[in-house]
Formats: sequence, C-alpha cells, structure tokens
Amino acid sequence: MTSKHTALHAEHEAAGASFTDFAGWDMPVRYTSDLAEHHAVRQSAGLFDLSHMAEIEINGPGAPAFLDYALSNSLSALEHGQAKYSLLLADNGGIIDDLIVYRIDDDHYLIVANASNRQPAVEALSARTAGFDVVVADVSDDWVLLAVQGPRALAILEATASVEPASSLEELRYYRILGATLAGVPGWIARTGYTGEDGFELYVPVPQAQALWKDLLAAGEGHELTLCGLACRDTLRLEAGMPLYGHELSLETTPASAGMARVVDHSKDRFVGQGALSGAPEPSRVLVGLVAEGRRAPRADYPVVSVGGEVVLGHITSGALSPTLGYPIAMAYVEADTSQPGTALAVDVRGQNLPVTVTKLPFYSRKKETS
Repeated sequence: MTSKHTALHAEHEAAGASFTDFAGWDMPVRYTSDLAEHHAVRQSAGLFDLSHMAEIEINGPGAPAFLDYALSNSLSALEHGQAKYSLLLADNGGIIDDLIVYRIDDDHYLIVANASNRQPAVEALSARTAGFDVVVADVSDDWVLLAVQGPRALAILEATASVEPASSLEELRYYRILGATLAGVPGWIARTGYTGEDGFELYVPVPQAQALWKDLLAAGEGHELTLCGLACRDTLRLEAGMPLYGHELSLETTPASAGMARVVDHSKDRFVGQGALSGAPEPSRVLVGLVAEGRRAPRADYPVVSVGGEVVLGHITSGALSPTLGYPIAMAYVEADTSQPGTALAVDVRGQNLPVTVTKLPFYSRKKETS
C-alpha cells in the first residue's frame, strides 16, 4: 500500500528530509539530526508539517449538546475561540482517541484527531448523531496544518507578511484559536502546542500551503527557524509528559489509568462511556514518569520490574535519553501500589536491570516570562 503524501511533500524532499511511514502517511522524520531539531524548538523555533492530522467539523444548532454527549467533558461551556483537550470514549470506557476541540462559533466546532484514528473518530462521532441537529464532516483533506513551535514562534509569525490574524497574536491565550488570513485566504491560528514550548498551529487551505510554508521560512531566517520532523516531536512531547495514542493511550486504556480522570465530567446527564466509568474500581495499573541515571534509555514495551527483578510490575510506553535534561526518561504503566513519586523500580533492558525512579510528570516545563 502506497503511503499518502502531504501537500508539501516536494518541499520536504527539496529540503533533504528523511521520511517514515506514519499512520499511512509518508512523513518527514528528520531533516538534519534529531538532536539539532529538538534543541531548535527549545531554544529558538521549529517548523513542522502536521498535515497528517485529522480535522473534523461539527456544525448545527445541536452541536454543543451533541459534543457533551459524544465526548468525555463539557464542550458546550467553551467560549468562542476557546479550545479543550477531550477524549472520545467507547461504551466500555476505553479511549478511541484523544482530541483537541475548538469552539469556532455558537454552532460550529473544529475537532483535531490523531492521524491513525481519523476513520475511527469520524465513524464514532457520526454514529452518535441520532437525536441531534448536527452534521459531522471530515474535512482533513481540505487543510494543511503547520506548527511553529519555540520561544521565537511569535516573532516569526509577526514577521510573516502573509500571516494576518484577526486580532493580536501576542494576546492570544493558550488553548485558544482565532480566524486569520493566511497567504490571502481565510484560515485559523491556534495556540495549543504539543512540544512543551510556546507555539502556534496554522490551518491553511491546501492550495495556499506551499506559499505559506515558504513565507514562514523566509521570515524565520533571522530567528533561527529550523525544519523539524516527527522524531524530535516525539522527544519534545515526551519531555513535556504528553501522551501519544498507541503508546500511552488505547482502547484498552481508561482515563483514570492514564491520569486523565479530570478530562471526564461526571456531572453531565449522559455521555458515551458514562456507565462503564461510573463507580468503576480504581485502576490496577497507572501511568507514571520514570527517570534513570547514565545514558541507557528505557524503550517502549520493555518490562518494568521490582528492584531485584523478581516481579514484573508493568511496561514502558515511551522512553528516550532526554536531549534537554541529559538523562533517560520514560513513561510507563506500573502497579498502582508502586506508582508513588520516589519509588525505586527497575527496567529489564535486554536481560539487565536498569534502576529507575518514579517521578511526577511532566519531566520538563518551560520557564514562562513574568512581567
């Protein structure tokens, strides 16, 4: 099966990108080195093509009530231009996908879903429309999603003449979205990054994507803007303690086990998954952060064991040698009674036990400017 290409594939090839298949897309994994791209986002700014992500529009007078029923938390309470992290749950309480939901207008919402879950998300949402005056539309193929992430992201967007926001980007708060003219056409700019840094996501129609990409690169020349692939995005989100579907989240995962009980609003009259989650016992395994010394990093699926290695307590979901912190970090599901910060555990790394310590997430938080 041939992988799909984003509208900017030729630009990535010309820039010397290495590619990988991700959720059926041929995506840039790196342009230069994972480390250089990671450090660029932490220190200056990185430009990502995230056009593999799925965009789903919800329209109609029944949209607010529909989303309250279809998703885990209260979306009808969102203000215009506000965003919220949400979960699309199965009847048994498992996670079909984790989503960002933006309220564009009274009866208009935009949902961004994971590339690997585009079809399951669209199908699940569409199956829940009975009784609601609402239309679910998969508009993923109409949009290109670009992300400018890092401490110089704001300066780069302000220097890009073809980026014309409806109001000040500096005043755009975190987890908000606003309308914009991008390369001469209507689009959106959001501030809901997945890297632990400040940054913006630009939604531009496919025909104007190439022009906007080139304009951003030109404006970024004086700000050390670096092209970035999916490899550094993974280490950035891991440092920030952000889950990745297929690693930390799955149909077998419940919100409570993933540390996401707060994303479920049990005060709602009804929502899909409510019956399974209401009164459910405490999860036997929960998601934690782990840190280690040295340079050997735990990797996904490695067993987490007791200090002496006698008892298997769980498994690694994501792990890496943190480029920012300089030591190994990982997220893992472990037995609940071994999940307290400071607990000493070990990871079975090909037959050798690597000592690790449970720690609070996130591993890294950016320093926010104070006035």
